[in-house]
Order: sequence, then structure tokens, then C-alpha cells
Amino acid sequence: MQAMVLHAPGGRLELVDRPVPEPGPGQLLIRVGACAVCRTDLHVVDGELPDPKLPLVPGHEIAGEVVKLGEGASRRRVGSRVGVPWLGWTCGQCEACRAGRENLCERARFTGYQLDGGYAEYVVADERYCFALPDSYTFVEAAPLLCAGLIGYRSFRFTGDAKRLGIYGFGGAAHLLVQVARHLGRQVFAFTRPGDTQAQRFALELGASWAGDSGVRPPVELDAAIVFAPVGALVPEALRAVGRGGVVVCGGIHMSDIPSFPYQILWGERVVRSVANLTRRDAEEFLALAPQVPVRAEVQRFELGQANEALAALRSGALRGAAVLVMREG
Repeated sequence: MQAMVLHAPGGRLELVDRPVPEPGPGQLLIRVGACAVCRTDLHVVDGELPDPKLPLVPGHEIAGEVVKLGEGASRRRVGSRVGVPWLGWTCGQCEACRAGRENLCERARFTGYQLDGGYAEYVVADERYCFALPDSYTFVEAAPLLCAGLIGYRSFRFTGDAKRLGIYGFGGAAHLLVQVARHLGRQVFAFTRPGDTQAQRFALELGASWAGDSGVRPPVELDAAIVFAPVGALVPEALRAVGRGGVVVCGGIHMSDIPSFPYQILWGERVVRSVANLTRRDAEEFLALAPQVPVRAEVQRFELGQANEALAALRSGALRGAAVLVMREG
């Protein structure tokens, strides 16, 4: 098979030939149809997340078809269409796992980081973390749901019943989440890079009530805000935008340092919290909800060998929606 491989953080991915992997006990061998390109992939490739497995095949928004079962694997069948997300393995024994909070397992391993991921024609994955894809989605349409959609949904859950929701950073996750929020009757206020009128128009097209620069106060007080952009300085901005009792959710795995801010903008029972990974409940709920909305990802297609170009487009902010590496249709 062909795969794009990272040999050292900060380097370019190299297209190489590799043997097709064999599924181990409890694993599935999946023929990859498409793999979306996530900002977390950038953090791994650029060396902002420490100690990746090397050499590494990145990618954790994988949609494909099961072609072989490992010993003891019984939850899926050959021919099943499945998605593989960021959380790739957990111990199943610790207190967090037993409580259904496997996203906090201290021994967790992550797809495209400690486990080879989907920038390849085939991948092996723990069947516990392979989720059935909705029939109404092609591989290309489904791939962005596996992280941008799932992390967006988990972040959204932590905003409770907020009616006026701010979203800072209008990229892959935000453009999916605004569709869910509008479907559920929420009012969305989108914040973009200063002067990014293209992203602001995109947000309005998807149903946002307002769109503007990240440093501008919205026209109304918000009930909650989600910060997807990996920019710590946006946390105080979001705190200033939410009212008393409001919550600011940090939806990324990596963020620059949050600057000091006056206690006054936190006072009034405002809350700042992070989101870590996802649970199987998140995946099952979101993949059931997505076709009802229906959530539709706007995608820019790249061939497998163009993964470096896809990452560069994401890094520069040139993407509208999500970049997807396409290996086969389906």
C-alpha cells in the first residue's frame, strides 16, 4: 500500500510503499476511502504535540470499509462502512473507563499520533473505536464528521442550553457545528481572523446570525462561547463576550498560552473549561444526529500524495470547510 509518513516533527510527509498491515486481536483492517485533514494533524506534524510515534502515518478522521477481522473481533463484519476517530485505544479498566469517561483514560492511545492513522490506503484500528457510518454519507462526506464533527459536538454539549452561542475560529469544526446549533434552535455568532471576510460570509451562509473579527464584541451578550482557534488570547475575549453564568469551552487539544486577565471578567460564575478527546457516546449520538440535520461538510479534495499541500492550506487559513484526502469513492 501507499502511505504518507512523517519521519521527524517539523518535516514534510513522504509518500512511501509499505506492506498492508495485519489486524491484531480485537482489530479491524480497513481499506481507507477518505481521511480528512485536522488541525491536530498540523500540531503533530509541526512538533507542537510531544513524542509522536515515529515514523508515523498521521490522520484520524478516517472513513472506509472493513476488509479483514482480527482474532476475536466480532462487532463489525467484512464490508461494513466504518469511521475511525482520534481516540484509538483505551485500557477499559481504569476508573475513567469504567465510568464511561474513556476520553480521560491516562493510558489512552491516539490515532495518527501514537497509532498509525489514515493518510494511507489501509489502516488497522481497535474495533471498539470503529463506528458505523450513516448510509446517507459517502466516505468523503463522512470523514470530517470523525473529528471536526465529534469534537464540535462534545464542545457544544458543554454549553448546556445556551441560546446565544459564540464560535471563535470558523474552520472545519465550526462550519459543521453551526449547522447542528441552528437545527436545535440556537443563535450563532461567528468570530474569525481579523479581516477574513470570506470566512464571515461563509458563516452567514450557513445560518450564523452575525459574523465579525475575533477582537470585536458581538451585538448581544452571549450565553456561551466555544474557542476552536488555538489562540490563548481569545479566551479573555470570549469571557468578555459572555454574560454572568456563561461558559467558555476550549475545544482544541493545543492552544498558545492564555494571557493573564482581570478577575472581573471571570466573576459572576463564568466558567472556562477544556474538552479532551471524545467518548463512544459522543460518536454514537453525533453520527445518529448528523443525518437528521443533515450536517453537510464543505470539502476540498486532495489526493493522498498531496497531503503536504492540504496541511499547508490548513496552516495558512486558505481552506473553506475541510480538506479531505481521497483514496477511493464510496
